Amino acid sequence: MHMVIYTLVEASTRDDAVATGKAVFDRLVGVDPHSPAVFDYYACFDEENTTVAGKARWSDLPAAAPVDSNDGQDLLERGWEATKEEFERNLERVKEAIGELTDEEIMRDENLSRHAFHQVGAYDGPSVFLYDQHATGIRHREQLDRILEESEDLWIVPADVHF
Repeated sequence: MHMVIYTLVEASTRDDAVATGKAVFDRLVGVDPHSPAVFDYYACFDEENTTVAGKARWSDLPAAAPVDSNDGQDLLERGWEATKEEFERNLERVKEAIGELTDEEIMRDENLSRHAFHQVGAYDGPSVFLYDQHATGIRHREQLDRILEESEDLWIVPADVHF
């Protein structure tokens, strides 16, 4: 499956932001031998030669945008809303499982309840849409606000990832 994820990076230019973003995405797909693969592959939105990912799949998102720009705010809102919605969806499945299933049924993973438990606790992967420049998933609003407050030249870089 494909999804769009975003990384927040400090950079002085668009090109620097894209390069730093690609380094983050490289870590998330396991290019770095010390980083386990969370996603299969990625395509950034500056790539023109793909017919199944990036712009070909999601339309014309910017390759990078300053967070304080209109495009940057739009990308940030998309990433944060997707993170919240996925968390809430999985949390609701967890609550239902606890309320409706026996311990044995949960242990057998009926209704994919254990998967929902895992997703609620995930630090990266398909339930996390925003990452910092160290490839760490941004999982709660205080973490996001801290990054936004502490950074001066903050850019957001989207990528189409497959998992």
